[in-house]
Amino acid sequence: MQVSLSELASFAGGFLERIPKHLGASAYIVGLEGDLGAGKTTFVQHVSKILGVLGNVTSPTFVLAQSFPIRRAPFTHLIHIDAYRLTPEEKDTIGWKAYAANPTNLIFVEWPERLPGGLPKHIPLLKFSTLAESMRDIVETHS
Repeated sequence: MQVSLSELASFAGGFLERIPKHLGASAYIVGLEGDLGAGKTTFVQHVSKILGVLGNVTSPTFVLAQSFPIRRAPFTHLIHIDAYRLTPEEKDTIGWKAYAANPTNLIFVEWPERLPGGLPKHIPLLKFSTLAESMRDIVETHS
C-alpha cells in the first residue's frame, strides 16, 4: 500500500484496529522491516501517540529496547525494540524472551530477523520501502 508520510498516522490507526482484542499465550509481536530511514520508527511514534504514550518515543538504536505503559486493552505495555545492532547468534542481552513471553506486551521490532534466536514464527511483518522523499510503500506479510 502506498502511504505518504502525512498519512502514516492514519495507517498506524488502521493497523491497530486489526490487532487482537484479547490476550494470547504470549506477547503480540509485529516485525518492522525496511532500510534505514524508511519510516519504521516514525510508524511506532504514531502508534505510541494513538496508544496514549506520554513523552517522546525515539529510535532505540543505542538502548535497543524501550518499554512504555499503555492503557489500551488488552495490553499494558508498548515495547519498541531496534535489533539492528544484534545478531541471531547473540545471547539474549535485552531480555527478549521475557518481553515476548508476557501476553500483556504489544511489541514492535525493527530488524526482527536480528533478534536473539532469529525471527519469531507467525508474526505480522510490515515491510517499508521508500518510493519518494515523502512516500512509502508498506507491505504486510507474515513470518
